[in-house]
Amino acid sequence: MALHLFDTATRSVREFHPVRSGTASIYVCGATVQGVPHIGHVRGVLNYDVLRRWLVHSGLDVLLVRNVTDIDDKILTKAAENGRPWWEWGATHERAFEAAYEQLGCLPPSINPRATGHVTQMVELMDRLIEAGHGYVADGDVYFSVKSFDDYGKLSGRVLEDVQQGETPTRGKRDPRDFTMWKSAKPGEPSWPTPWGHGRPGWHLECSAMATAYLGAEFDIHGGGIDLVFPHHENERAQSNAAGDPFARFWLHNAWVTMSGEKMSKSLGNTVSIPAMLERYRAPELRYYLVQPHYRSTVEYSDAAVSEAAQGYRRIETFLRRAAASGPVPVGTIPEAFANALDDDLATPQAFAVVHTTVRDGNAALDAGDTSKALDFAAAVRAMTDVLGLDPLSARWSEAGGSDTPTKQALASLVEGLLAERQQARAEKDFARADAARDRLQQAGIVVEDTPNGPQWTVKSD
Repeated sequence: MALHLFDTATRSVREFHPVRSGTASIYVCGATVQGVPHIGHVRGVLNYDVLRRWLVHSGLDVLLVRNVTDIDDKILTKAAENGRPWWEWGATHERAFEAAYEQLGCLPPSINPRATGHVTQMVELMDRLIEAGHGYVADGDVYFSVKSFDDYGKLSGRVLEDVQQGETPTRGKRDPRDFTMWKSAKPGEPSWPTPWGHGRPGWHLECSAMATAYLGAEFDIHGGGIDLVFPHHENERAQSNAAGDPFARFWLHNAWVTMSGEKMSKSLGNTVSIPAMLERYRAPELRYYLVQPHYRSTVEYSDAAVSEAAQGYRRIETFLRRAAASGPVPVGTIPEAFANALDDDLATPQAFAVVHTTVRDGNAALDAGDTSKALDFAAAVRAMTDVLGLDPLSARWSEAGGSDTPTKQALASLVEGLLAERQQARAEKDFARADAARDRLQQAGIVVEDTPNGPQWTVKSD
């Protein structure tokens, strides 16, 4: 089965074929660096990291561009509120985002371009649009004429009569539905020179310019959060296509992380920052939590859900460490069922199901003393978790390279070992041994709850 992906523009699952043979080109809308990253920010980056790893595993060279919006109204406002230079505020939080991506095991992008470094490309794009009759200048601002582009609304499904850009009304707009590509300079704000006067980029313009600068006029995949479909991606697509560029073949959108049904965002005050999460969970456990659901499904945040995901990761980790005690565990061959799952629009829930089935089979083989079979299962688990960026025996997530303390790692290994012992004793109807394992867990302050997904544990709070 070849890779198939859901394309927002056609609202269908389509077979993926790269524009250029042997190379997959991806542009991912990155962070607007106004503050500390939260799990809603990093979810999409993790989803596209899994896609990238799967494309590489499939034999493709991957060019992945992930931009940084380092000039924006929100950045200017936050910097002013905190008495900091805008560029320093942006750079500080850009480093925080990059640290979060690295801590969660994301491969670095091929390039990480900043908006402020690509004004020349933006001016060239506006020149092309003005010459073609799709752009116009008014009072130093440059606008895109929505009515001039017949396909406007195709990506998002918006009807032209109902379009609202969410921009502050200005006298220069010929039509309130037009969107701003370039903002004229205001006193005290940073600006750059253009043929139409000093100003700064509009949000939509910068991504069109950076995507084509690095990936060409036509590339494979444009990714981002579902909240970007309109107006951001609709406007990107409009200005790029209107300028004559085919632009992205596929539009992929990941769903939100929500809290009490609301999108997680700084403006709503319902965010959970990555630094705070990593105080409570190991980085691979948090990664597991965010990549296990399908990328197009909403993740409703709760402490219980993260704890359950953490224990799912620990079950994989415990099995691989048990197997590794019996001999070397190389990265093996990926099972067909796992490959079919990821080829079906990155169906990670089904892919993880294959991982856990293989873990159970491997544990059963170890319990039966069949070391050879157990090591084969372990090699397959390593291959699958490597694609998911979660291989516990990799240098990235081994004890030496992990992000957690040795004490917490030791506790997790101890608890998972006792749980496995209790489960095995129960299966053998050796209830005295099962009770002894339970007592040791209680003495360690571990609370165990039996669930349909297996035993779940937490550390008893004081």
